[in-house]
Amino acid sequence: MSSSTSALYQWIDSAEALDAACEQVSGASVIALDTEFFRENTFFPIPALIQFASHEVAYLVDPLSTPCTNAFKALLQNSAVKLLHACSEDLEVFQRWAGVLPTPLVDTQVAQAFLGENPGMGYQKLVEHWVGETLPKEETRSNWLERPLTSSQCEYAALDVIYLLKVWQLQAEKLDALGRREWLDSECASLIEQAGRSVENDGQWYTRQRQLWRLTPRQLEAYRLMTIWREGETRRRDLPRNWLVSDKLLFVVAEKMPKNRYELAEVEGIKPPLVKKEGDALLALVKQAQHCPESDLPTRWPDPMQPAFKRRFKAIKGVVAEKAAALNIAPEMLLRRRDIEALVMQRLAHQPLQELSGWRDTCLTQAIHQALEESSL
Repeated sequence: MSSSTSALYQWIDSAEALDAACEQVSGASVIALDTEFFRENTFFPIPALIQFASHEVAYLVDPLSTPCTNAFKALLQNSAVKLLHACSEDLEVFQRWAGVLPTPLVDTQVAQAFLGENPGMGYQKLVEHWVGETLPKEETRSNWLERPLTSSQCEYAALDVIYLLKVWQLQAEKLDALGRREWLDSECASLIEQAGRSVENDGQWYTRQRQLWRLTPRQLEAYRLMTIWREGETRRRDLPRNWLVSDKLLFVVAEKMPKNRYELAEVEGIKPPLVKKEGDALLALVKQAQHCPESDLPTRWPDPMQPAFKRRFKAIKGVVAEKAAALNIAPEMLLRRRDIEALVMQRLAHQPLQELSGWRDTCLTQAIHQALEESSL
């Protein structure tokens, strides 16, 4: 056991030690979790450290020497609340190392957003806000794959979970007083659901592109197919997306719809190594889009600069801003810009509007429908 003026921690570097640590926290109602990882030249994060705590002692698990055990998998999925802060990449680490996701989940960054604060508040500011303590920042960019870790690194990692417990105790009291605990539970359940089906969602990656309105339906289909291919290949080869081919290049290829390697090589930004290695795959996908039946092509994306789009977007944005002000939360907690654009596009394409769920449905649906009707006049 190592200690400092600020943290106690236990280093875990064997399956037996991990199981013993799990036994120590098995009766806890709240378990704080965090991870450190490396992700510069791979698609998947490389787990470098797994931290958990349910009291004043943090357990630091070395995933380089310690396999995930059945006891830790069970701990991740027992009835205790699992605390994380800004959890999206941590969830990927747990999925990768443990093969399961921590549930039920509470993300303290999301919790803070429901309390009327900055929806992107960092961990150090969160601790300072609630506990009045200033945590060290020196190890934020450490090489967490080095062994042995320094005592400074270990203390930093331990504080990340120990103070999470203190913050949540205070957040929970205020959330309960505002009647928003169910909102948070619903939002965090959605985060787990999204993390669990991220691979199946590859077909929607293309919708992140902000210039889709410039493409014809056939070009749009080519771009969609190429992004699906790229998402699968980056996982299979464990490469960062841009190391294979960027969104920008795929978009330009979709615009040009090349028929052969010569035309592909003429596309601006395309370099010979890409033509040599991936040219046949890209051309096959463009050809598939060229031969796609008209009835199966995606709907053309509306131009966000056209008056009808602007008018409806402004109407929904106004509803969201008004409701957010009344609730004292950030507008993006209600609907992100991308979500508003999707609703407008559905209306312009005469499609049924995507249904909002839970608390968002209660807060927004009726007002959005009314705003769209009035902006259509």
